Amino acid sequence: MNKIISEHIIRVHNIFKEKRFTLSVAESCTGGLISHYITSFPGASEFFIAGLVVYSAEMKKKLLHIPSKVIDKFGVVSNQTAREMAERVRKITLTDFSVSTTGNLGPDVLEGKEKGLVYIAVSRRNHTFVKEYTFKGNRRQNKENAVIKALELLIEIVSS
Repeated sequence: MNKIISEHIIRVHNIFKEKRFTLSVAESCTGGLISHYITSFPGASEFFIAGLVVYSAEMKKKLLHIPSKVIDKFGVVSNQTAREMAERVRKITLTDFSVSTTGNLGPDVLEGKEKGLVYIAVSRRNHTFVKEYTFKGNRRQNKENAVIKALELLIEIVSS
């Protein structure tokens, strides 16, 4: 775990424990890495409720109940899908906050969307924030950068 991720995870732990908030995660392109890092530090069970890896479109529909029309119209790599993932995992798990990731880490174009395009969403009651990022590294670097940006967005939203 790199130093930036480690610092972000410690901040997430501290904020969620201090404010007594709960967290859930729905990951696609990050493949469970956010959940892995959060649970790498002791005390995560005080706030971390669930982490789902919904890699395929079918599992996004089946486990998160994302309507087919959303994925058919916008694709799995989209603002709309990231929003749905975050909102639905938060509602299913009854957590205060959730974060989701979906994107194309590479090496090829997916759904006509370039390598490195990632959408990250953070949901809280009554509002969901979505950001688009384009990363320029290799697959592993893009995955780690997506984790960093997801943690930064989560910290920003929870701290505001």
